[in-house]
Amino acid sequence: MPSAQIPWRGPGADRPDLPHPPGSMPLRSAGQNRKCWRYVGLFDEQLMLCAARAEVGPMAQSFWVLFDRGSGRQLAHTALRPGSREVTMDGPALEIDGRGLRASLRLGECEPVESICPSGSGWSWTRKRAGVPIEGTVEIPGRRWQVSARGIDDESAGYHQRHTSWRWSAGVGRSATGQALAWNLVEGVNDPAENSERGIWVDGDPSEPPPVRFDGDREGIELGDGERLEFSAESAHARDDNYLLFRSRYRHSFGSFTGSLRGHELAQGLGVMERHDAVW
Repeated sequence: MPSAQIPWRGPGADRPDLPHPPGSMPLRSAGQNRKCWRYVGLFDEQLMLCAARAEVGPMAQSFWVLFDRGSGRQLAHTALRPGSREVTMDGPALEIDGRGLRASLRLGECEPVESICPSGSGWSWTRKRAGVPIEGTVEIPGRRWQVSARGIDDESAGYHQRHTSWRWSAGVGRSATGQALAWNLVEGVNDPAENSERGIWVDGDPSEPPPVRFDGDREGIELGDGERLEFSAESAHARDDNYLLFRSRYRHSFGSFTGSLRGHELAQGLGVMERHDAVW
């Protein structure tokens, strides 16, 4: 059963005594399979790129999506092979060696938001870094980019309830007066009224906004303080998996955002909108 210490938000003192990274986590606990993943997204005027590795119990997969904003071309691949090295993540280093894409990227420093929240009979841990600097090279046939951009680093693990459905958005931008803005907003997981994973970063300093509401498939987000983000999709990636015991319906879009965050009007904003419904 979840600890009375959660929901908890950090980094900080009074960390709950529950298995979570970087410590070891058993394959099952609280009657649920262990789920863990890491997702890195890079949002730049020229291109947007994400890569992830995920495990549900004994099953594992990795995927990447690249969107060339100049040409409107999207490339994507999912690897289901056990032990696949197509996407590797080791601390600040991200390497992609896939058919049609090679990338060598390094993540910089960024103040994180960390939370542990109840999820049915289990719990979920996450650490988010929105606005994290990302530098390196990205190459596809006939095109090579040297990138210096910002993005999102999402590390998550836990014993989420059997059926979990959530909406998520992360992105980066600049205000009309020059502040660096970034966000991590969610509905459906790690989203209590307080001590959630929600975060808005202004010049690198994160704070927790009130609960948010996503509307439509890829249309926008109502923030609890009366502000709103509007989303304009530029690409779409979808995957439906049914492995009998495990099922997943995943929708992912890169695009641009307008609106305001913490009283700061977005002069430009880029990022991702995601919808995931999983029985796992």
